[in-house]
Amino acid sequence: MKRAIIAGLLVSFLSAGPSEAGGDAEAGKAVFRKCATCHSTGPVNRVGPSLQGIVGRPVAAIADFSYSQAMRSFAADGKRWDENRLAEYLVAPRAMVPGTAMTFPGLRKPQDIADLIAYLKDSGAAH
Repeated sequence: MKRAIIAGLLVSFLSAGPSEAGGDAEAGKAVFRKCATCHSTGPVNRVGPSLQGIVGRPVAAIADFSYSQAMRSFAADGKRWDENRLAEYLVAPRAMVPGTAMTFPGLRKPQDIADLIAYLKDSGAAH
């Protein structure tokens, strides 16, 4: 229940628009360290898929990555990783995609999520 409330707040927070949401790409770079064990922002897949170009990309769309069946099923109807879907996912990945292989429990702070999304959107994130 608590995660659903946080997710709802995040959707409202991020749907206000990038400048109103307050996402800071530089701060997001620091938040990304929590993701960097499994993901990269370059063209290289690790344990998890590359997050380069994730914002706006179709879910489970990297051809040379072996997604879990749960993630492939989640993607089956053409979902995309827009800012709102990413924000909801980052709160509780396993709640949004039951059975996902992603073990990360989620980010608790809405500002961390906004900052991380700003970093992932930033064209410099892949460098």
